[in-house]
Amino acid sequence: MRQLILLALVGLAAQLVDGGLGMAYGVTTTTLLLVLGTNPAAASATVHLAEIGTTLASGVSHWKFGNVNWQVVLRVGVPGAVGAFAGATVLSNLDTEIAKPITAGILLALGIYLLVRFTRSGVRTDRLGQPLRRRFLAPLGLFAGFLDATGGGGWGPVGTPALLASGRMEPRKVVGSIDASEFLVALAASLGFLFALGSQGINFSWVVALLVGGVIAAPIAAWLVRIVPPRILGVAVGGLIILTNTRTLLRTDFVAAGEPASSITYALIVAVWLGALSYVIAAHRVSRKGADGATADSTGTPVR
Repeated sequence: MRQLILLALVGLAAQLVDGGLGMAYGVTTTTLLLVLGTNPAAASATVHLAEIGTTLASGVSHWKFGNVNWQVVLRVGVPGAVGAFAGATVLSNLDTEIAKPITAGILLALGIYLLVRFTRSGVRTDRLGQPLRRRFLAPLGLFAGFLDATGGGGWGPVGTPALLASGRMEPRKVVGSIDASEFLVALAASLGFLFALGSQGINFSWVVALLVGGVIAAPIAAWLVRIVPPRILGVAVGGLIILTNTRTLLRTDFVAAGEPASSITYALIVAVWLGALSYVIAAHRVSRKGADGATADSTGTPVR
């Protein structure tokens, strides 16, 4: 029971992050399941089954708050579903001892990407209103969907920054559209895993626990996307993902690092993580002061 409560809380926290950033639910929850000893295919299958419910709830919540562009949802989500089904099939046919370091490596790379991406800069908002082309969205969806199924996460970390970098959509609509389209990806990946694995290795009580936590958090996250600083959230989650998946890799037979080397590696990661977090918090405070100053005239009186 304690483990199920923990999983529900992780599902809730992961969905709050995912709903605020448009990424990291799958990466965060798959990382936890790998730490608990679940094999990569079963971990990804468990997460994607839970995501059928959480992404549906998240998509509806974002739609109610006006955060969804349905044309983008279809153009990126349908190719994403194709890629996810293919990725689930590939992962299900890999040997567990080979799949574990591959999955942890993908998650580690995504964690590094999150940390670097949100430490370096915020989000781009120029070129708003210009159309996103199908020849950009379709390959993006196909690649992100394949990566999502094989790594247990990746739809958001690939799709959200790519759309933000285009500068053609409001950040809240990028997050909402990616979250809504992830329902198609989660459904296709789940079908791929069920066809390839059956129910082998899938703990359905874990699915329900993650689902319950995620569904509770979905409407809150859709509201928080308007007010929570994405840079701080992105750096915090990125560092956590790097730390946990480094731990997984260092314990595999491919690396088999000793205790002194592992401890030094963990210490370096934590130092970099805390440094990045301090930097973005300071940058956020400076930007807030600048924004507050811009609303006052030369005498310091607020502009009405």
